[in-house]
Amino acid sequence: MNRRMGFAAIVLVVGGILTASGMFSQVTIQPTRKVIKLAGGPITAPFSDAILSGNTLYLAGRIGIDPKTGKVPEKIEDEIKVLLDGEKEVLAQAGMTMDDLVYVQIACTDLSLFQKFNPIYASYFSTKDYPAREFIGAGSLLAGGHFELQAIAVKR
Repeated sequence: MNRRMGFAAIVLVVGGILTASGMFSQVTIQPTRKVIKLAGGPITAPFSDAILSGNTLYLAGRIGIDPKTGKVPEKIEDEIKVLLDGEKEVLAQAGMTMDDLVYVQIACTDLSLFQKFNPIYASYFSTKDYPAREFIGAGSLLAGGHFELQAIAVKR
C-alpha cells in the first residue's frame, strides 16, 4: 500500500512539473489573415472582396456588374457569367478555384431565373462535387442586379 501511494505521489509530482513547464499545454496557432481587394471594383464601399483566414476564404456578396461598363449586363446569361467570372477572379487571388467552394448563397430578385442560372453555374466547376448552396428570393439588389452571390471556400 505504501508503494502504491509513493508511486502515485511521484506521478503527481512529475505531472505537475511537466504541466508547469508547459509540456502538456495547448499551443494555439493564430491563422494568417489576408485581405483580398480587387483593383478597380465597380462599387466603392467599405468592404473587402474576400478575407483569407488560414485556408478558409470568406467571399463578400458580389453582383454581376461588368467592370468595364460599371453596369449590370442586359442579358441575364451575361450577368450570370460576369458574376461567376468575378468570383473566379477573387478565388484566384487566394490561389483557389471554383472547386474549392464549400458553401454558396445566391440571392435572386426573380426566382423564375433559377433554371437559367443553374446550367451556367454548373459549367464553372470541373467536378460534379458541387458546394452546398442556397438560392433564395430577394427584393431589389444594388445597381439593378438580379443575383448576389456570397460564398465560403476552403483550400483543398
